Amino acid sequence: MKIEKDTAVTLRYKVADTNGKLIDVGSEPMVYLHGGYDNTFPKIEQALQGQDPGFQVTIALAPEDAFGERDEALVTTIAKSNFPPGVKVGGQLEGRGEDGQDRIFNVTKIKGPVVHLDANHPLAGKHLKFSVTVLAVRAATAEEIAHKHIHGEHGHHH
Repeated sequence: MKIEKDTAVTLRYKVADTNGKLIDVGSEPMVYLHGGYDNTFPKIEQALQGQDPGFQVTIALAPEDAFGERDEALVTTIAKSNFPPGVKVGGQLEGRGEDGQDRIFNVTKIKGPVVHLDANHPLAGKHLKFSVTVLAVRAATAEEIAHKHIHGEHGHHH
């Protein structure tokens, strides 16, 4: 079966920086609903459209095509006295940004009485290479299409 709108695509992926340094190797296959449901990056969908299982491709993505540009407005500090106990550098906090949006903040530094937080995705602002291998393609179920994501193994669980 070819990859087309409303197909469930199972793939293996690797993410590297522009120098080829591996950033992420998916330990489990990724399954997504193909067809503009925002389950993967549009340029990856474009490269996979019409392909069959076994197809392999490496796609270079600019920041705007992947995790976006870094936004320094998403970097902030809080007083260590307001910091929840047990969270360390590399940890995450849920909070509300200055724009009122709920965000996940990564703890980037603790310096004296100040904690530095960053709500940018860790790969924001980076040029990336995604290497993907299509493992399987099947027709999505009506429920998956209605929910706009894949259910079951390696997909979303309700």
